[in-house]
Amino acid sequence: MTQPAEKAYYRFVVLFFNCLLTFGSYFCFDIPSVLQDQFQGNLTCPNATVTNGTTDCVEGLGMTPEQYNLLYAIYAWTNAVVVIMAGFLIDKLGNRFGVFLFSFLCVLGSSLFALGSHFKGTPYLLPLMLTGRLLFGSGNGSLTIVQNRITAFWFRGKELALAFGLTLAFSRLGSVLNFFLTQKFEEKYGMQWTLWGGTLLCVLGFSSAVIVSALDKIGMKQLGLDGAIQAESRKVRIQDVKLLSLRYWLLVLTIMFFYNGIFPFIADASKFIQDKYSGYSQKEAAYIAGAVYDSSLVLSASVGILIDYVGLRGIFAVACAVLTLPVFGLLAFTFVPPLVSTIWLGVTYSFAAASMWPSIPLVVPQATLGTAMGLATSIQMVGIGVSNLIVGQILGKSSETKIPLWRWQRMMIFMLANTVGCILTSVLLNIVDRRQGGTLNKTTKRSGQLERDSDREPLAPAEEPLNEDDDDDDDGDGVVRTRSINS
Repeated sequence: MTQPAEKAYYRFVVLFFNCLLTFGSYFCFDIPSVLQDQFQGNLTCPNATVTNGTTDCVEGLGMTPEQYNLLYAIYAWTNAVVVIMAGFLIDKLGNRFGVFLFSFLCVLGSSLFALGSHFKGTPYLLPLMLTGRLLFGSGNGSLTIVQNRITAFWFRGKELALAFGLTLAFSRLGSVLNFFLTQKFEEKYGMQWTLWGGTLLCVLGFSSAVIVSALDKIGMKQLGLDGAIQAESRKVRIQDVKLLSLRYWLLVLTIMFFYNGIFPFIADASKFIQDKYSGYSQKEAAYIAGAVYDSSLVLSASVGILIDYVGLRGIFAVACAVLTLPVFGLLAFTFVPPLVSTIWLGVTYSFAAASMWPSIPLVVPQATLGTAMGLATSIQMVGIGVSNLIVGQILGKSSETKIPLWRWQRMMIFMLANTVGCILTSVLLNIVDRRQGGTLNKTTKRSGQLERDSDREPLAPAEEPLNEDDDDDDDGDGVVRTRSINS
């Protein structure tokens, strides 16, 4: 008798709740970007004047640009350190352990961050908020690893890029709603309640973690893989990192350089738009900055389907990097409306995310997928953390109402330099991949390809790469059957 877990609908139900894991945490992540004026605003505005409906003083937490960017840097640095061990622990102890622990850390970190805002004008504000971001960073990046690992297990050999695209779309939906709703909410209820609202959304992620764990456990038992997966988990060793190939490391560097130009830019984009381009309110600037995520939200699923169909992931990686160069060129050296650049960046970001991250399961041993994802996320976050610190230094230490344009131009040139680095590593990645069989640039399955019954085919050994062109786990019903990715 066919079990529910053997049906295609079951893995999509798992995917839905898996997507909700990071919806709230991504909403919380960029709340400071929308409220940058308030974070860097004056503690009080006793002599504020109003000109043309706008005030020359914004009341807020009194942070300097350097302190503000430190909120993002400490998130990235903590993430970088924690995800290495988190990936190994997930490989060793399983997905269910990971989703509970890391979703709880997101709730705890966002709560402490919100609590810190109540200590405005005291020496406790910055330490509390930094500690909150530290815990939040410990949870969110690691939670993404578990999320990707669950997706890779249930969609191996199937709609892998589509599934990755949908998880990204849900995460970006949180980011998009943040850019659309946070400013309005803050105007009506104030900063403190806004931050606590973000915490409530992280609680939604924790609730989803409970459901995902239950579905995953039930599904594994129905597939008869629960005991075998636990046995495989005990075999994972930290020395397995040595199995990771040159293609993997080049792919990780490509991801790092690309994201170095995305997240540090978005963190300061709202203020940049207000400072450089005349006539934009804080709310309008937040909408324009959020267009990066708007584009990604709209395109992620369709781009995933496209890449599932045509493959060519390595070529897409190069194309995304090359096509991102004009974005920062326009922002640095022209006054073309910023919405053009943010939409453009959102498009290249969509293709990059759908082609780069799903490539990792194709070039690493299956049993070390969690560790590989952890290392990739760690290196990505190291790059982002360094970039946030550099941007903070470029923009200065003083709480200026308007940052000089020459400082913003230097920031965009720094983003351009990261994009050039992405081009170089992605070209090298394609060269190495071609010499090693061209796995990344293979076109995907032909429509008439025959599917094999997994009961008559051997399971893929743990040493082999997780190649989505391998159908040894497919019995024609869309079920993923593998002992190599741990639950």
